[in-house]
Amino acid sequence: MVQKARIRLSSTDPTHLLKICSEVKRIVNRTGVKMAGPIPLPTKRLVVPVRKTPCGEGTPTWEKWSMRIHKRLIDIDADERTMRQIMRIRIPEEVFIEIELK
Repeated sequence: MVQKARIRLSSTDPTHLLKICSEVKRIVNRTGVKMAGPIPLPTKRLVVPVRKTPCGEGTPTWEKWSMRIHKRLIDIDADERTMRQIMRIRIPEEVFIEIELK
């Protein structure tokens, strides 16, 4: 019975995210394991409205600070050799990775 691995990637920078996804795809193609993905999940937008004047006098003007969190999902067959190579990938601090074995 083949075990499955689900890799969840999230980052505020989509270029780092795509770089890690292409690295995983290259490893999977080299080892010949089945892969589904990278599946783009909905982008989470965090918006914080902030008052421009801290004292409260004058007209109430607001600034909006926003941050976007991009997510990708990759499903692969969990071959031992493949998983060891995926664990060795250098991941930047901006990218969060979660590997779940099923």
